[in-house]
Amino acid sequence: MESDWIEHRRADDGEHVGWMKPVDDGFVAIDLLGRPRTEVVDWLSAEEVLDDLGLRYLAEPHELRLDDGGWLRVRIAEVTPSAVRVKKDDWGDMTAPQIYFTVSLPVTDEQLRPLIR
Repeated sequence: MESDWIEHRRADDGEHVGWMKPVDDGFVAIDLLGRPRTEVVDWLSAEEVLDDLGLRYLAEPHELRLDDGGWLRVRIAEVTPSAVRVKKDDWGDMTAPQIYFTVSLPVTDEQLRPLIR
């Protein structure tokens, strides 16, 4: 998160869904993973994109690039303004070891990407 980013919360429930990054005379909508979701647009358009995006993408499976270059299926466990904490996907097995990794923001597709099915 950059110092000039403006936190955006949905009007209906107050949930934090991203930031508005001021650029020239407009704004870029930034999701909770620090990724731009629009080009430079007006305030209302950026708000609409973030509101429509919501949080659903955080619940989807992702892939994390490991140090050896391979990919590991993970689930997002926590998002803060500085990092994303992901957990090895254990498909709900309560006996599986809990293995976590931390990725700094902004997240790139070379680090963490949505799982392509």
